[in-house]
Amino acid sequence: MKIYGIKNCGSVKKAMVFMECEGIEYEFVDFKKTPVGSEKISQWSAKIGMDKLLNRKGTTYKKLGLGEMTLDDAAKVKFMSENNSLIKRPIIEYGDDEVMAGFDEGVYEITFITLDKN
Repeated sequence: MKIYGIKNCGSVKKAMVFMECEGIEYEFVDFKKTPVGSEKISQWSAKIGMDKLLNRKGTTYKKLGLGEMTLDDAAKVKFMSENNSLIKRPIIEYGDDEVMAGFDEGVYEITFITLDKN
């Protein structure tokens, strides 16, 4: 399992604490130290959709004025690859090529605890 994000992000911290409390091992990939490129972002988008991947609530999105632009998915991927802070956090890669974005404790419990016990 890999958790992608920024160390000081509240949602990323919550995800890491959840995994640690449940004894789930993971590798953390810090966007600030190891930025992800367009290929990885496109893979994520294909799995979970652009709506779940692009962080429209963050300051970077607002600062770049992306809400006022008409962008296709390729342009969104380009912006996200140049500004990883536009990616909703955390991104979690798990299982057989599965991906999820954001922190939701209920979904984490179902996905990482309940399914793990079956």
